[in-house]
Amino acid sequence: MPKRRIERERRTIEAMIRIYCHDQHGDRDGLCDECQELLDYARARLDRCPFRADKPTCARCPVHCYRPAMRTQIITVMRYAGPRMLFRHPGLAVQHLWDDLKKRDR
Repeated sequence: MPKRRIERERRTIEAMIRIYCHDQHGDRDGLCDECQELLDYARARLDRCPFRADKPTCARCPVHCYRPAMRTQIITVMRYAGPRMLFRHPGLAVQHLWDDLKKRDR
C-alpha cells in the first residue's frame, strides 16, 4: 500500500506539471527545462517523504519540505492544473480528492 500511494502521488504531480507546461510554455512533446527541474525536485521530495503510506496531500501536510522558491512554483502549477485534472486525468483527480477527504476525517 505505501508504495502505491507514493506512486500515485508521482503520477498526479507529473500530470499536473505536464498540463501546466503544455498550456503555459507551449511544449507539446515533453517538458521545458524549468518544468523538468520542478518535476525532478518533486520526485525527490516524494522519495524522502517521512509519512510514506500516511502521507497527506501537500496542502494538508504539516511538514513543508519544498524550498520556498520551489514551493511557490508548485503552488502555481497546482492552482492552474488542479481544476483541469478533472477533464484530462479524471481518475487521478478523483483519487487525489478522495485522499484529501480521508485525511481530513482523521
